[in-house]
Amino acid sequence: MRMDLIQPFINAADAVFAESLQGPTKIGDLSMEEGTYRRKGIAAVIAIKGDIEGRIILDLAPEVARKVAAILAGSEAADDQSARETVCELANMVMGYTFKVFPPEIHTSDEGLKGSADTEAMVLAIETSCGSIFLNIAMHHLARRRRERDLAPLSR
Repeated sequence: MRMDLIQPFINAADAVFAESLQGPTKIGDLSMEEGTYRRKGIAAVIAIKGDIEGRIILDLAPEVARKVAAILAGSEAADDQSARETVCELANMVMGYTFKVFPPEIHTSDEGLKGSADTEAMVLAIETSCGSIFLNIAMHHLARRRRERDLAPLSR
């Protein structure tokens, strides 16, 4: 996977979580996903279209999402609805780029969103004071794919 495509999202997520939660963060486990992604809790998926295409899944265990929602709301506790809204808002905050970004949607399937032959997915954990926040990032450079397809010999 080309790190230049995903590094801006990792940096943005790290900065958003550190600032929002007013505490240190640490990039933890990083792995390449070849199979279908399995969500860990409350997950928001954002589709990206343009010269760079792909998707990002922001995934928090329910108890982590509720803790984060409570901190951001300045309250003692948060319910599941507030947690879902918070996950979508965090996903929006991470996306500060000039892509055609679709609004985040809650990802409810236990399975789904498998990469394709030309798109690898990477999963990483960002450790926060509330718990681990997972990012699943799958990107490919559309202009390069088009150029490669156009240069490929036609099979007859």
